[in-house]
Amino acid sequence: CVLFQITSAFDMEAVTAKKLVKGHAYSVTGVKEVDYRGRSERLIRIRNPWGQVEWTGAWSDNSSEWNSIDPDERDGMVQVEDGEFWMAFSEFLRQYSRLEICNLTPDTLEGDEQKKWNSAVFSGSWRRGSTAGGCRNNPATFWINPQFKITLEEEDDDPDDNELACSFLCALMQKDRRRFRRHGQDMHTIGFAVYEVPDEYRGCQNVHLKKDFFLTHSSCARSETFINLREVSNRIKLPPGEYVVVPSTFDPSQEADFVLRVFTEKQAESEELDDPISADLEDEEEISEDDVAENFKAMFRQLAGEDMEISVFELRTILNRVVTKHQDLKTDGFSLDSCRGMVNLLDKDGSGRLGLVEFQIMWNKIRKWLGIFRQYDLDKSGTMSSYEMRLALESA
Repeated sequence: CVLFQITSAFDMEAVTAKKLVKGHAYSVTGVKEVDYRGRSERLIRIRNPWGQVEWTGAWSDNSSEWNSIDPDERDGMVQVEDGEFWMAFSEFLRQYSRLEICNLTPDTLEGDEQKKWNSAVFSGSWRRGSTAGGCRNNPATFWINPQFKITLEEEDDDPDDNELACSFLCALMQKDRRRFRRHGQDMHTIGFAVYEVPDEYRGCQNVHLKKDFFLTHSSCARSETFINLREVSNRIKLPPGEYVVVPSTFDPSQEADFVLRVFTEKQAESEELDDPISADLEDEEEISEDDVAENFKAMFRQLAGEDMEISVFELRTILNRVVTKHQDLKTDGFSLDSCRGMVNLLDKDGSGRLGLVEFQIMWNKIRKWLGIFRQYDLDKSGTMSSYEMRLALESA
């Protein structure tokens, strides 16, 4: 990939007099040396990804330079108006500002020896309020980012290295950002961190590490920096063991899809971590009128009236009076639909109202849930963010 330079934002995709597009990423598709007027000329073949708008300078499709080389050598080199063109290498160095070389696999990143790496590919997403926790600078939300476990069991085959270590390469790429650029969105700033799995979780399936873990453990490796590139990668060496890779955007609540690729020199197991969706609920408490305290019975008689049952309308009045007395709760009050749902949930005799025992059970539930709400309203805002709700729901 080569980039034709720009000097300002106004230059982006402007076409020069010789039909090069400024700020455009071209592909290098070939190189060749030809005999030109008794000397060797080095040529480079470049493709405009638009498939059109070609270079019109020396060695372009219709230039006179082609008439001075052997026809057999020229055969097959020139295809008119296909978006691909030739240029002298010396001209290439003058016209283009940056060259990027892409390795499709890590097999030839170092040394002359070729070796086959094992790879695992994961697709994931960062979603606001669910999986977009931001980087480690955000301890309240970092733990909700997607997590991927790597099990490194075999150390590298390197006779010159006495260190017991396993090499692997992590590459994190954000997807579809070109499409969103049309809507004014640029690349997110992305990176990743690697943590060693604690002893109590080794060998376990579906363990999504929680907030407390990241508050008390440091990363053992990470991307070199968080940067707004399409892809960031880093080669890492760690002792055999289990590790968790946490990819994230720098800031929380930024939404994007991503691909995480993990290449290992030796065979390694990789999997995405997530908590199983399940609930181990306590058995419903069995109580009778004899279990209800006398002061609660007196309060119930006062609230229920002569029929000794609480209707949906009475329940709404009661609950709204209660919540207005709690200054640490922010609420617009209970709707009739909410109250109707509560009555339907607990109305075991089908009267459409709550009797003494039914109201006692409901009251116990409200007290329990209110305690959980206050425990996980971490910022004491009187409301529950999606991050706090996730912890509260797990507790409940």
